[in-house]
Amino acid sequence: MEPRNLIAGLLACMAVVITLLVAPHLPYGNWRVIQSAELVITNAVIYTSDPSLPWAECMAVRSGRILEVGNLRSVEGLIGRQTRIVDLKGKVVVPGFIDSHVHFISGGLQMARVDLHAVKSKSEFISKVEHAVHDMENKQWVLGGGWNNDYWGGELPEASWIDNITHDCPVWLTRMDGHMGLANSFTLNKVGIHNLTDDPVGGTIIKNINGAPTGLLVDAAMQLLLPHIPKVTIQERRDALIRASKLGLSRGVTAVVDFGRYFPGTSTSDVWQDFFEVYKWADETSHMLLRVCLFFPLETWSLVVNTFKGTSRTLSQWLHIGGVKAFTDGSLGSNSALFYEAYADDESNHGLHVVNPDWLLTTVLEADKFGIQVAIHAIGDKANDIALSINEALISKNGMKDRRFRIEHAQHLSPGAADRFGANHVIGSVQPEHLLDDAASAIKKLGEGRAVQESYLFNSLLSSNARLAFGSDWPVVELNPLGGIKAAIERTPHDWQSPWNPSESITVDAALDGYTISAAFAAFMEYEIGSLSIGKWADFVILSKNPWNATAPEDFPSVQATYIGGIQVYP
Repeated sequence: MEPRNLIAGLLACMAVVITLLVAPHLPYGNWRVIQSAELVITNAVIYTSDPSLPWAECMAVRSGRILEVGNLRSVEGLIGRQTRIVDLKGKVVVPGFIDSHVHFISGGLQMARVDLHAVKSKSEFISKVEHAVHDMENKQWVLGGGWNNDYWGGELPEASWIDNITHDCPVWLTRMDGHMGLANSFTLNKVGIHNLTDDPVGGTIIKNINGAPTGLLVDAAMQLLLPHIPKVTIQERRDALIRASKLGLSRGVTAVVDFGRYFPGTSTSDVWQDFFEVYKWADETSHMLLRVCLFFPLETWSLVVNTFKGTSRTLSQWLHIGGVKAFTDGSLGSNSALFYEAYADDESNHGLHVVNPDWLLTTVLEADKFGIQVAIHAIGDKANDIALSINEALISKNGMKDRRFRIEHAQHLSPGAADRFGANHVIGSVQPEHLLDDAASAIKKLGEGRAVQESYLFNSLLSSNARLAFGSDWPVVELNPLGGIKAAIERTPHDWQSPWNPSESITVDAALDGYTISAAFAAFMEYEIGSLSIGKWADFVILSKNPWNATAPEDFPSVQATYIGGIQVYP
């Protein structure tokens, strides 16, 4: 053989070897033809959340990513001797659920504390606290929450309910929305809250007709108490992450957007401590079980810039940086959501500005200049209009760009507000299951006309071409996407026989998209997750039943299996 031909042959062999070595790290189009699949799903009803191919029956996976999705013929050539073939016998497969709004470590911590979510009466409330105190050592903090006074007729709890059973144990029990909490009298005395204590800006100390604190603190008033609660340890928070992640996987959740342990009146440092001490630890030690997108308090936007300067949004396959979150108002249940009209059950109250509106606008404008994504909490109709106006100011002063401005909750909208969402590409990050708890409360607090006209306008928002990202706000409500999907489709509150404002119901497809591709888009993650598309991570859920065929509550599916990166992680 001539030297020239020998060299050419050697180079060709080297090229083949290099291709085989590098292939697993190349995009799908460069390597699918030379590698067989590790997993092939067949005989399935696959809803992809990808409009270019909404439905399929087979899917092939290698190295954690989707090689092919389509019919049997399209994957046959990818089946090798080592390929695992799973015949689903007609079961439904959907993309892994993305919960667009959680307080993940808070939820994991709450799982180990006093749980008042299901409490339906004053006596049950007292009994739960008494049981917790019985298991506590003297002077140890009794922590927990999840109570909803609407479940027992609306009467707010008071310190007097539990003073006789808590004695010298300090107590702090948050309402389900996190914007109000109850302390016993021992705790009020311990932290120095009394008749003459003034309300802080953005918060309320609820007092009785004699001017004495009842034990309830709203929004920024919580800061008078919270610094006195012992800090949770690093290990407790790491355990909480693992606990929360396992719960999520059992519910089909493969990714969450975590807004951290920050509420008005709490420390902004907690979110950052969790990032460095919990999330980075978990990522570096292979303890991450699902994918997490992190948001930080707006007050720390410059720290976001300095910490992640020169890095992409994606820190690893598990950790993604979202942006910053701000607040305009409180919550409906705490009568601190901000409305144009007064509350029907509290005619002197329009709600709260939990932060200074001028500071909010100025700070968001600065953060946006640096390309930081902004999410703003807004519940009441006035609060949502404030948030929409801030977005319009960003466009006017900082120009048009792909900012994906988010409004978290978007619960109550004034006339025309839904159209403003669509016209300016604002993402509505909404929580469908909230409407199940809020329907009766909204009618009581706003009057039936206002409540129906402006509450949970999912269909109106979609009709305006707004993008909806669905979530739970866990631990406010359960971490359960299928429950949220059902709520968005049916809109039937607990103990109701008919839906609430059924014209705002949406389709199964739209609800699934809210927990998948739209949720991914809302976090700048749509190129990696959110649909079962070639090249994306193979995160998917197998359902027990077909949700399109559900005609009764018992027909609605549950999660049969959860996969992340093509690996079964539940059960």
